[in-house]
Amino acid sequence: MDNALYVGLSRQMTLRRALEIAGNNIANLDTAGFKVEQPLVNTNPATPAVAGADPINFVLDKGVARDFGQGGLEETGNPLDVAIEGDGFFTIKTANGDRYTRDGRFTTNAQNQIVTKDGQAVLDASGREITLNPTGPAPTIARDGTISQGAAQLGKLGVARFTDLSVLSKEGDNLFSAPAGTTPVAAPDALRRQGMLERSNTQPILEITRLIEITRTYERVAQMMDQAQELQRNSIDRLGRSAA
Repeated sequence: MDNALYVGLSRQMTLRRALEIAGNNIANLDTAGFKVEQPLVNTNPATPAVAGADPINFVLDKGVARDFGQGGLEETGNPLDVAIEGDGFFTIKTANGDRYTRDGRFTTNAQNQIVTKDGQAVLDASGREITLNPTGPAPTIARDGTISQGAAQLGKLGVARFTDLSVLSKEGDNLFSAPAGTTPVAAPDALRRQGMLERSNTQPILEITRLIEITRTYERVAQMMDQAQELQRNSIDRLGRSAA
């Protein structure tokens, strides 16, 4: 396999990854708080497979860039649906430590604690679990996060913020984790919108266009590789006939 095939294969690998990412963006169009992603690629100079050939650069998967921009807000009327307007994340207690999300589709568990749709506890601004009074009135959540049932205040729904969003790693269930030693700060200017959800910030037309571009690029690379192989076969065939 010559240089052109090596380079083409490296590009095909990154294009497959880009296709997966674009497909995942489209699949999460209706996922509350989902943040659109794009692949990052890098070039890596390498020694040519054929001695004396021109320098070559392979294409490598460098990771994923994530757009944490605000998604549109959608009214649901559910008192435990909460959207964040501004920067920041809800803090979720999991078996593996605190995690962070923009997905505000909350409910209650058997202990009347506010939890995510997957049953993990939502924490208040002090890092404590939030328990509702089962016999009290419907809870209200003020824009500063204060949770009340009638005259009783039960705590404040916290919003955590990171100065460097690139440190966050994506996990399942629309959650993000922060590396050990990274401490978020409070986001006092972030508003909580009760009875609303933040929609995914994926732009469907843009993602469909990207899918088409990725597919066409993959086809062009495949054609280039086929042409390189055909050129190689023809060269070998001519050499064989001249040596006969």
